[in-house]
Amino acid sequence: MAHSLSAKKRVRQNTKRRTVNRARKSQVKTLTKQFEAAVVEGNIDKASEQLRTISRKLDKTAATSTMHKKTAARKKSRLARKINTLKTKATSA
Repeated sequence: MAHSLSAKKRVRQNTKRRTVNRARKSQVKTLTKQFEAAVVEGNIDKASEQLRTISRKLDKTAATSTMHKKTAARKKSRLARKINTLKTKATSA
């Protein structure tokens, strides 16, 4: 347990930041699941709209140091690759 005032304050700050960071990460995961559902449905319009929303949220999350910038970029790249394969299947079929 923290004894000094500064250590107690740091504990309070960490608690606040942890709750905010967890909420942001949870929101990203929820949006990703919605995107995955749209891809499984084969709904390209809905999936591309979801991709824009997720990309925006990932960029904001990375900007606030909740997530590393390269982690956000990697996630965006993987999601974009999924939608691109969906589009190529739709055009070839």
